[in-house]
Amino acid sequence: MTPQKLISDYIVDVWMDGDAESLEPDTPLTELNIIDSMGIFDLVGFLQREFSITVPIQEVTLKNFRSVHTISALVGRLRQDEGGNAA
Repeated sequence: MTPQKLISDYIVDVWMDGDAESLEPDTPLTELNIIDSMGIFDLVGFLQREFSITVPIQEVTLKNFRSVHTISALVGRLRQDEGGNAA
């Protein structure tokens, strides 16, 4: 399963009551109040556990957590920076 799919599934399960139809890769998560600032930190914990990465606090920005697509790009960048396989 791709990082984007894992992230999308997590968001759908935790914040969207399983309604995956309204979540596209570029859906603006915070603008539509799907995830709030506390939710972002919950998501950071998920990303760190799921992908064995460290998300530096300076990377926890609205820009990086705007959509599933931007979150997936962040994960790919951090995995590459940490010597893992960027996906």
